[in-house]
Amino acid sequence: MMVVTALLSWFLVGLFVRMSRARGWGQRVRQDGPQTHLVKEGTPTAGGVPFVLALSVVFLPLYLTGNAGGPRELVVWLTALAMGVIGGVDDLLKIRSRMTGKGRSELLAREKFPLQFLVGLVFAYFAAPLASHELVPGFGPVGDVILLTLVMVGSVNAFNFTDGLDGLLGGVAIIVLLPLLALSPVSALLVAALLGFLWFNAHPARVFMGDMGSHAIGAIAAGAYVLYADVWLLPIAAIIPVAAVLSVVIQVASFKLRGKRVFKMSPIQHHFEHKDIGWPETHVTMRFWMVSAVATALVWWLLGGRP
Repeated sequence: MMVVTALLSWFLVGLFVRMSRARGWGQRVRQDGPQTHLVKEGTPTAGGVPFVLALSVVFLPLYLTGNAGGPRELVVWLTALAMGVIGGVDDLLKIRSRMTGKGRSELLAREKFPLQFLVGLVFAYFAAPLASHELVPGFGPVGDVILLTLVMVGSVNAFNFTDGLDGLLGGVAIIVLLPLLALSPVSALLVAALLGFLWFNAHPARVFMGDMGSHAIGAIAAGAYVLYADVWLLPIAAIIPVAAVLSVVIQVASFKLRGKRVFKMSPIQHHFEHKDIGWPETHVTMRFWMVSAVATALVWWLLGGRP
């Protein structure tokens, strides 16, 4: 079914690209970002919508017929959909703002975070009893629920901050999920859907992922590692998303407290693109993939080399 998912994703993303170009659903490029990105102005965004749809269209019939795992898979898929909807609202606001020239261009942090925490809390409530062992010794189920809520919200935002370069997030996500392909059908289908998406997102990108895709990826990565591996292995495999979100936190904190920036730009992938560093976009993407591959290989070894 991975082949079916990849082909369906490829078809739906291609159709979405054509529709987006016909209707002018392009994305604004931040003027304070890397100057090499200015040529991307107007590139269709929200490409995560069709590949999440492709994943869901294949997964749901498989699950209903008993061929896509048990309750763990349902919990991960529903969480990904819920997080994806939050990101999808953000995508919709961006597109509408660019099309009309007015209105809000994104969800505010004070609106987005409570929604993410709510979804994360629901996930944690159902996931904690399904975990193979107590995650926070000495704190019981309450400690596990708090931890898993934070892990889910943190993962969604970390993977979201990793987006921004052609092919970067899609490639990183595929690598991070490789150790779990034989264990989690949702993870396997996401990898297949991302292959179809990357056909159009490879440099120079014909479509950007948008927040729906990055939110769903972060949710599936967190859910799969929590329920099938070890929650503490996720930040190792996802070293690039962790670095991306930490670079943003450090940058904001440093500027507010000291009036100085630590990085040329944040998230960290844009730091390496800055003219003072000078890595081409494709070099940043490839090197971040390589770092992810080494980190994920370590996770695979820590898991005993099992699939």
